[in-house]
Amino acid sequence: MYLSSVELWRTYWESVSRPYTVFICSVTAALYYLWGRKCETPALICSEAFSVFLKKHCPVVAERFCPTPWCWGGRLQTLVCALLKSRPPVSYRNELIRTTDGGQISLDWVDNHTSETYPDSCARPTVLILPGLTGNSQQPYVLHAVSQATSRGYRCVVFNNRGVGGEELLTPVTYCAANTSDLEQVVQHVKNMYPQAPVLGAGVSLGGMILLNYLARKRTESGMVAGITISVAWDALKSSDSMEEPLNWLLFNKHLTNGLRQKVTRHRKILEKVVDVDYVLKARTIREFDERFTSQVFGYKSCIDYYRDASPAKKLPHTAVPILCLNAADDPFSPQSTFPVSIVQTLPNVALLLTAHGGHIAFLQGLFPRGESYMERLFGQFVQAVFEHPKDIERACGMGKDEPNQQHSDGGEKPSRDVSSQ
Repeated sequence: MYLSSVELWRTYWESVSRPYTVFICSVTAALYYLWGRKCETPALICSEAFSVFLKKHCPVVAERFCPTPWCWGGRLQTLVCALLKSRPPVSYRNELIRTTDGGQISLDWVDNHTSETYPDSCARPTVLILPGLTGNSQQPYVLHAVSQATSRGYRCVVFNNRGVGGEELLTPVTYCAANTSDLEQVVQHVKNMYPQAPVLGAGVSLGGMILLNYLARKRTESGMVAGITISVAWDALKSSDSMEEPLNWLLFNKHLTNGLRQKVTRHRKILEKVVDVDYVLKARTIREFDERFTSQVFGYKSCIDYYRDASPAKKLPHTAVPILCLNAADDPFSPQSTFPVSIVQTLPNVALLLTAHGGHIAFLQGLFPRGESYMERLFGQFVQAVFEHPKDIERACGMGKDEPNQQHSDGGEKPSRDVSSQ
């Protein structure tokens, strides 16, 4: 017997009015709304020529970025990424190199001997990766970057800052965002091993600060063909202020400071020669640690002097290779007000890609954001664009032989700008 229309509606209503059904439908609708509302095309600040190059060879820059809908805000993006991010399997070859001051640096290589694109190791392009403040080659974002590069046939080497790669400190010297001497020795070492292979630098957070400071100091003598940075703190002092906000201190600053103290404890015997270790271990913020340790080890009068020297924003005009910088407006580590938009608008070789959401080293997408994220897609495409189209990117950034560099920060003619956003 067929059900009457009244009975059908009654059965339907009883089904959809059950509490769990209402809850599921409400959550689904909310997630759909939030996902759609947050989807925006990132703002691309760069010269017109560089923009054309990026949109052609790195199309992700022009795509809408849809962050994970249940990750509200940059803090949650950052936390979820740290807790849930997958770890692609990577097998490293470790190498310890000695420094001119008697110390040692740990390098983790992925030689990629099975590369079909570049079977000749002498010409195989190399990606040099610089991790963040307390990070090393085992960080998920590093493993994903290595996976992106090696899948395209390139070689990778991770530059572990002194004392964080599992090696012993041989001298009472560690690392800081303003000191680029170790990076210079690493680049020289890589170039001596593979003089014909182009090198691209990739820096994340503090690693990006070191990379940008290095590129600004070395200019045309950097030994690199390009650079990419992710979640850089453009102004170290304002970044420190942001990290000391109560919630940011509780969620991030406290954890990172603990990591820094643990490294001092591990190398206590040799570091006691230059600092009061007991006093350092009482630090409760990154700023206190830098005041009591970093500024002392590297000869700064104060933490403020160190932070001024470490901040890379105003040094961008001194760089001489193509650079792509990715930042999120809701990054709790790097306030949006510090982004060097006005500076980048005067430069032919620097592109600043800004997303409304993404947190710090996160940029999660999809409902279950364990795999490839927006920043990894961007990284892979940009690395490939640089290595596979070297002449095109040189011309786009005004560095080709047939196109002289345009003047910029010295008051010369400014190139036209492309600031594209949805």
